[in-house]
Amino acid sequence: MIVLLPPSEGKTPATSGPLLDLADLHFPELAEARRTVLGRLAEVSAGEDALSALGVGASLGADVERNTHLTEIPCAPALETYTGVLYSALDVAGLPDSVETRAKLDSVFVSSALFGIVGAFDPIPAYRLAMKTKLADLGPLATWWRKRLSPVLDSAFDGELLVDCRSADYRRSWPGDPGRTLVVNVFTEKNGKRSVVSHNAKHTRGELVGHLLRDDRALPASFEELLARASERWHTEITRPAGRKPGSLDIVLAG
Repeated sequence: MIVLLPPSEGKTPATSGPLLDLADLHFPELAEARRTVLGRLAEVSAGEDALSALGVGASLGADVERNTHLTEIPCAPALETYTGVLYSALDVAGLPDSVETRAKLDSVFVSSALFGIVGAFDPIPAYRLAMKTKLADLGPLATWWRKRLSPVLDSAFDGELLVDCRSADYRRSWPGDPGRTLVVNVFTEKNGKRSVVSHNAKHTRGELVGHLLRDDRALPASFEELLARASERWHTEITRPAGRKPGSLDIVLAG
């Protein structure tokens, strides 16, 4: 099983650690593409219109300035760099310190507008860039990355069950095999009526991934096993893939 997470908008800058080395990241065949985005991001972030080009406000000026020298600042593992609702609920620091848990984390990957995709332990700097951004001549990053991620990830994750916790922008960068993918959705139900949960769904997705990582058993290898494991904690349903449409793992919370 492969778990696909979104990044967080906010990131925690490392106070110490190695400098960025693209050779240390998963899928080194993406190094040239990553170098290209790094270069464009530095150029755009140094421009007078950097804030508007990156779609951020003045309060994030320090983050944008950091983009101009990402190869010169300390890096930390991806799951320590990304912060926010999902990562707080996942609670990496609270995971068991065991060989088994580390092996499970090797199956956790994070989509990234800057790096395409990174592994849980990949050392990265804190950056500011969203997948929906049109970055200079590269255009929309989701489209740009899809052409480069598809041949690499189609092969690397072939035959794997994909548990997709990402938002739509990041799914567009590499949707995966729809016949093997379950997108995690969260609903509330009150008086028989269901409503889609948007922002707070990140919390439940983080809890789901944390639940799977803390379990003594191996990660699920089938739709049925994933449904059974999630149903131990939540009311959960599965919609199976149909044609080019991925399936879904639907978690239903009390309204």
